[in-house]
Amino acid sequence: MQPISHLHRLKCLALLLTTLCVWNGRGFADDAPPADAPAAEEESPVISRYITLSSPIDDQMLNWVRETGLELQSAATSDDRRAVLVLEITPGNSQFHQVYGLADFLTSAALSRVTTIAWVPETVTGNNVLAALACKEIVMHPDAELGDIGRGSPVSDDQRAIVLNLVSKRHNPKVNRALVTGMIDPQSTILQLTVELADGMIEKRLVTQDEATRMRDSGVVIKDSRTIKEPGQPGLFSGAQARNAGFLTMQTVENRHDLAVAYELPLESLREQPKPGSFNRVSLIEVKGAIDPLLESFLERQIDRAVADGSEVIIFEIDSPGGLLWQSRDLSYAIADLGEQGIRTIAYVPEQALSGAAIIALGCDEIYLTPNGLIGDAGPIEMREGGQFERAPEKVLSFLREIMRELGERKNRPPALLMAMADKDLQVYEVRNRLTGDVTYMSEDEIHQAGDEWEQGRLVPESAEDLLLTLNGKRAHELLIAERPLQHDPQDPSVSFDDLKERLGVPEDVEPLKIGRTWLDDTVFVLNTNFITGLLFFVGIVCIYLELHFMSGILGIISALCFAVFFWSKFLGGTAGWLEVLLFMLGLGCLALEVFVIPGFGVFGVSGALLVFASLVMASQTFGNGILQKNEDLTNATWTMATLSTSIIAVIVVAMAISRFLPRIPILNQMILTPPGMDSVQSPDEPQLRPDLAEAGSIAALLGLQGETLTMLRPAGKARVEGRLLDVVSDGPFIPQGKTVEIVQVSGNRVVVREA
Repeated sequence: MQPISHLHRLKCLALLLTTLCVWNGRGFADDAPPADAPAAEEESPVISRYITLSSPIDDQMLNWVRETGLELQSAATSDDRRAVLVLEITPGNSQFHQVYGLADFLTSAALSRVTTIAWVPETVTGNNVLAALACKEIVMHPDAELGDIGRGSPVSDDQRAIVLNLVSKRHNPKVNRALVTGMIDPQSTILQLTVELADGMIEKRLVTQDEATRMRDSGVVIKDSRTIKEPGQPGLFSGAQARNAGFLTMQTVENRHDLAVAYELPLESLREQPKPGSFNRVSLIEVKGAIDPLLESFLERQIDRAVADGSEVIIFEIDSPGGLLWQSRDLSYAIADLGEQGIRTIAYVPEQALSGAAIIALGCDEIYLTPNGLIGDAGPIEMREGGQFERAPEKVLSFLREIMRELGERKNRPPALLMAMADKDLQVYEVRNRLTGDVTYMSEDEIHQAGDEWEQGRLVPESAEDLLLTLNGKRAHELLIAERPLQHDPQDPSVSFDDLKERLGVPEDVEPLKIGRTWLDDTVFVLNTNFITGLLFFVGIVCIYLELHFMSGILGIISALCFAVFFWSKFLGGTAGWLEVLLFMLGLGCLALEVFVIPGFGVFGVSGALLVFASLVMASQTFGNGILQKNEDLTNATWTMATLSTSIIAVIVVAMAISRFLPRIPILNQMILTPPGMDSVQSPDEPQLRPDLAEAGSIAALLGLQGETLTMLRPAGKARVEGRLLDVVSDGPFIPQGKTVEIVQVSGNRVVVREA
């Protein structure tokens, strides 16, 4: 046995003084002001929570403790106040791996600023004892007993090693390996020795029989030896026995009130916390297919609906190969921010969450995968000429690494492992804290920056394969990224989801509300297809052309509705904003100036057409997605322009057909505006315009002639000039019917008139 260091003696002395101060505070408890006094509550420097660990301890209980503990840790850090988490340990049967998961969390660095106290009001044996041993302090009822982990039988070698390793972290100074050996091995002998140190100081130690023999053989001066556990007896110790002997328990109290007084805790803080699983509403949102602006907008609407419905838990069922970086990042941040609203977010990955889908999953509070489910492979890529994918530039990779680091820090996952999902050259190592024994994973740079705090261990194999980190459910759990894998049956997918419900504490008869597509979502998806987009554009232009012939107003309204539906679908599809609408309206304004105010095809006409076309292209896609694929913006723009160009060609063909055949259609020809008295001017067999002009030799001969408008010129219409019926255009404002006009310009078949 190694001699006790001077530093250790100082620690013991400090602990003794602390204990005396606590007991002194207890002695004057009656003179203290009531704990529930408002002034005392406002001035209390302590933040505390109380949880009863009812048996069996399961994942639901672990999540409850984790959420409460992390809340206390955050409050203690931000407010610089003392945080206390009291866990009432109750008797019962729990599976070893479940209790160990809880104990491992209680001894982790995640609760570095939280004092965990195990309150044992009645006798506890079996695996539940491990939860008490993991706390920083143990408080017992004088008559309560704690120990006998194997319940009369030795525990298995594997479990023995796990328990002793947990105790070796020295999280609780009142618990050591010898004491726990007595709890797990009924045949062991535990002694309490009074040892004289080299400088004359006296120290009491708990040791096994073998350790005592080695100490005597090494010459250690033993003043007194007392057996506290005989071989063959269960290692079960009462609160009074442990308190008098100075091991296991920090102090003994009769009830919860005395516990609050001993630790100067407000009584209100020791009220039971709401038990998890009593959810008012659980929502399920599916994340499937490629992640693009349309899916992003759809998922944002679903999240808003779930929040509006009062959901306390939102499960995201993710099955996606990934997609665009901007959309994945925005969705991940939106999900991560739900925690600020008190909403618990769960990523359920039955098959795969790769690339951008992995980023979305990492924004959730908890991640559950099936054993064969995959997560990772989130590296940025770009497409070169010839369709070859290559690694994106360093500036893009640095941007993505920062995203992964931030998500890791926000959701308490090793940031280095998350960054390795994006950077195949980043190597990650297992590290152990030299003081607490906690294990996590860091890159070489992180280890170097931490100084001597962490001891570097073995390299994570997946980060050394020159590939982007991709993990299955088991490895993701081992590397502290995901929860324990779900049960899985390839023939029955419901097995995994039922296991998820059980782990989350959702009752069997409660089905999560699936926030699926509504008629609005279906409509938006249909309207955003290339065919419907082109059809809306085609119908809108054709109706404008027909309106110039019929002047009914109805066709103009239909055209306006087509463009309104087009922009509305793009708004909800996430590709359009008010900028596109503004450009479209500005383009229409320029065209109107060209037609109604400034005749001729000049600057306003060309500018208006370009603005309209540009607004339609911009509304059909988002730009800036070249981060993942360099030519993605150009490819999308090409498809959009191809769709619109096809519609324009179709409009030209239909316009030619209308000009040729509309006057000959029996019913529709009656809808075309006919000037008054036209029948008296021409016979049915007489050509109306261009052939008649051709007989005159040239339309240019009409320049300077005057005539009378037979229809209102808005700005186009009909006029009679020297007995001939002409299609004319006003050179400025509208000209009412019956006005005298003069031909001021003739360009090809275009006749421009001005009121005389």
